[in-house]
Amino acid sequence: MHYLLGIDDTDNLESRGTGHRVRQLAGWLAENKLAEPLGITRHQLLVDPQIPYTSHNSSACLSVESENVDDLWEASREFLLRESAPGSDAGLTLAEWDSINESAVSFGKRAKITVLTMPEAEQTAAGSGIRCEGLTGTHGGIIGALSAIGLHRAGNDGRFLWLPGLRELQGKYQAGELRKLGHVDRVCSLNNWDVHSRSIVNVGEWARPILRDGKSTLYVEKKNDEWHIAPKEYIKKLSN
Repeated sequence: MHYLLGIDDTDNLESRGTGHRVRQLAGWLAENKLAEPLGITRHQLLVDPQIPYTSHNSSACLSVESENVDDLWEASREFLLRESAPGSDAGLTLAEWDSINESAVSFGKRAKITVLTMPEAEQTAAGSGIRCEGLTGTHGGIIGALSAIGLHRAGNDGRFLWLPGLRELQGKYQAGELRKLGHVDRVCSLNNWDVHSRSIVNVGEWARPILRDGKSTLYVEKKNDEWHIAPKEYIKKLSN
């Protein structure tokens, strides 16, 4: 079955960020045959003086296929309890794809524009059948963790930190080959036109598809008759 894991606030000022930790979790789950990772998205939440965060107040969502939800939950808890940085406020959520309702989606969207509370997160999770637990510190990470699930499920927020094969891509590929090797659903121009499958794309050093209409979408632009990955700031603007 298809599940989403939401993770937030596993880091401190000296440690690697939550995105790095979630990539480690994905690898650990795969190595132990507990889940097949499908993708990881980063979601930018509200930056406000009332909200404690380490650097950017972003959370992450790990999409997986798994046959045993209880083992998946316990293994993810164990990993984050072991690997979260001292002083972190790690939160973990888990939901089955088809059961994620509008309440969870709305919570994620609200987290981008307003200050939310832990009781609100707990109430929303309980009413939506989503497993939710604060693992370290104040447990405040449950807010971002639940938001990540809602935003990923909505399908129009965030950018992919990882897809199978994506980070191994180097050099130039046909767009169709790029979709296959990097598990990208769409390769399209800045005006949202699909690039022909035989067109050559120079991947560069920062290929980050964004989540649009439920699809991993890689934006490219044409320079000197060759397609290149869209500028980093453009991707960040679209995905934040």
